[in-house]
Amino acid sequence: MSHDIYQPVSQGGYGAQDAENNRIAAIADELERLCAVHEAQLGDSQADVSRFETEQRITEQLAKSNGFWIPMMDVFDLGVPGPSGNENDTYVADKVIYKVNNLLNSGSIVALLRKILMHNLIFPDTAYTFYGFAGFDNRTVQPIIVQPRVADAHPATQVMIDTYMAALGFEKSGIEGRYSNNTYEVWDLVPRNVLVDDEGDIYVVDAEIKFI
Repeated sequence: MSHDIYQPVSQGGYGAQDAENNRIAAIADELERLCAVHEAQLGDSQADVSRFETEQRITEQLAKSNGFWIPMMDVFDLGVPGPSGNENDTYVADKVIYKVNNLLNSGSIVALLRKILMHNLIFPDTAYTFYGFAGFDNRTVQPIIVQPRVADAHPATQVMIDTYMAALGFEKSGIEGRYSNNTYEVWDLVPRNVLVDDEGDIYVVDAEIKFI
């Protein structure tokens, strides 16, 4: 595969987000392919190596060979440390927020990248871009994703969130913050993960998503 597909996409031009989504999908596809090749080559000896560990080492190799490996100590140069949640440590810059993801919710890098793509399709106003992979050599690898910073905003109310999701064609379930349509189920849409600005615009900054 051409290394060009992994290069960062300028966000200034028409169709930039589609190009970025294609780049994220290409990285996920390549990681999945390399993991499958590795497991096929090892055969029965793969029993002593978890899929997670295989994915971690292959991701590290891919990142280093394509120029998007970030030594963990360099993460602190991304921005001012912000709030940390269950899944992300955040670093705040002027116009964006960097999220260093520990994979606690997704369980794998490929699964996280697929979830990012779903988020970008459903919530384009807060679409993610891919920045790189952070880690220490031969240890845990953590994806770094970037999201636009929403200025002058505060947590939305649950009623606002319900109304917004209904406008997107999602039905509310019996569990607060959980919605679905014919394609996706989205949950954890509660005030800490959804912002509203002074003009009343809603921004989903974090969500759990899966295909139905």
